[in-house]
Amino acid sequence: MIPRFGKTAIRLAPSILSADLARLAEQVAEAEQGGADRIHVDVMDGHFVPNLTFGPVIVKWLRPVTQLPLEVHLMIANPDQFLEAFAEAGANTLIAHQEGAIHLNRTVQQIKALGRHAGVAINPATPAAMLEEILPDLDLVLVMTVNPGFVVSVSWPARCPRFVPSGR
Repeated sequence: MIPRFGKTAIRLAPSILSADLARLAEQVAEAEQGGADRIHVDVMDGHFVPNLTFGPVIVKWLRPVTQLPLEVHLMIANPDQFLEAFAEAGANTLIAHQEGAIHLNRTVQQIKALGRHAGVAINPATPAAMLEEILPDLDLVLVMTVNPGFVVSVSWPARCPRFVPSGR
């Protein structure tokens, strides 16, 4: 059983997207020493978002490098077809986009069946109400303040206060 995240805990999850891949192990160790609670792996498929990044092999390579949980953010179309591969590679948390999952409830249940934390991300223009029905099944929600797919993007700060979890 994987312990749930705290209700109001703020967690530091540096992304490897901006890392120097030639020094990835060293930079993950620096993040860990700097107080990171987990390592965030941004996965992009060139379909859901225009860029292409990492696959399960990066997670597999990271797993022996750190004891920190590996949080995989799937900015991909049809995430269901990759959940098992990322879980087997060593991901602790799998985050699918509400906008990219065909049947979000099925995606979340599949993540749970793999014994992983289940998260859902929403894009800046997506109303938080889209998560109302599935919220009790989630371990975390990632509210994007930038459109997914780029390292640097224009932030939508007015969107930040739109999400207030209820009953959790």
